[in-house]
Amino acid sequence: MSFKDLQLNKPLRRAVADAGYDNPTLVQEKAIPAILDKKDVIVSAQTGTGKTAAFALPILQLLFDKQDAPKRGKKIKALIVSPTRELAVQIAKNFETYSTYTNLRTTVVFGGTSVEPQKDILNKGVDILIATPGRLLDLHKQTALHLDQVEVLVLDEADLMLDMGFIDDVRKIERLCPTEKQTLLFSATIPHKVENLAKTILNNPECILVAPNASTSKNIEQLLYYVPKRNKIELCLHLLRNTIKGHIIIFRRTKFGVSKLEQTLLKNGYKVDSIHGDKSQSARQQALNNFTNKEVNILIATDVAARGIDIDSLDAVINFDLPNIPETYVHRIGRTARAGQTGIAYSFCSADEKSYIKTIQQLISLQLDVIDDHPYPLDPKAKPIVHTSNKKSKHKKGRKGKGSKQKKKRWY
Repeated sequence: MSFKDLQLNKPLRRAVADAGYDNPTLVQEKAIPAILDKKDVIVSAQTGTGKTAAFALPILQLLFDKQDAPKRGKKIKALIVSPTRELAVQIAKNFETYSTYTNLRTTVVFGGTSVEPQKDILNKGVDILIATPGRLLDLHKQTALHLDQVEVLVLDEADLMLDMGFIDDVRKIERLCPTEKQTLLFSATIPHKVENLAKTILNNPECILVAPNASTSKNIEQLLYYVPKRNKIELCLHLLRNTIKGHIIIFRRTKFGVSKLEQTLLKNGYKVDSIHGDKSQSARQQALNNFTNKEVNILIATDVAARGIDIDSLDAVINFDLPNIPETYVHRIGRTARAGQTGIAYSFCSADEKSYIKTIQQLISLQLDVIDDHPYPLDPKAKPIVHTSNKKSKHKKGRKGKGSKQKKKRWY
């Protein structure tokens, strides 16, 4: 199938060809016709499957005939809501690429930067707005934008959006848009809370499942190293010296862990940068640029900070800390072996992470290859380290609130 078969017009096909794409991906084949039919859709597809173009191209086509409104007469016709700043910027770049041969105007707004330049751009009029939830609602409160002309609403990475606590914001944004609109929900996974959201805001949606949540690419070699927690940094250095080469992302569960590993690798002469939630927007964007432009070859990240970021030609992923949610493992390693390339995923497992490996292997229906030949093997009888303190707290124990008793899943 070609992009012409998907009924895309010549200006869009020309822009797609300029970007180096010959044929649509599976998610594009399935989603584009449904969106052009003005149906609500819910799409489950992993990172790297081309899902941004799956909604960007049909939106540009639907708005194509309305593009010649005078600039100040332009109203926001399409709204794409994204959970993180990096994702929002990336989506905006995609829209700009595909709209090269149109007069449609796109802009992106997000927190962590001055609001005034964003207000100025909005005041000049835009057709397509990409936004993070918080900044979008702030600008609406300041009457810097109006959503009463929105024809298409896209919720991208919906599962992450809800995990980050944006459910109330998302519902509020949906209510600010007209009742009669087309709503598109894209998500890497479809847990119950995403299903529940879809039931309340989508109208008779077409469900498109492109890749099962449990799928991992056959082109990814998945290696498992059992290692004591205290020796993980030494094992990482050993592998970087002797085995792992090229463009590498290392995942850690916490911001503190990211910073600690970054300092160690810098001291050992590696070209490394990092992204996590405590960094400013400009610092995070600079780190991504450094990695993309190959000024550094190692990027250390938390899951939330790195979610959905599109990086081509990644050679390896290191799971320094294993994720406690097995689907997150699939997201992580899916960043390598894109577009038919091969890649390697290295996972470090300490005694207290063995249960995570079990659930990961159950999810992907695959036994990871265990590598025993390394300098820091884990004693098979090793048990999880339980941290205890002899110090008594100065504070009296209070009653636990209802919220604290509930089991909470974390993404990182």
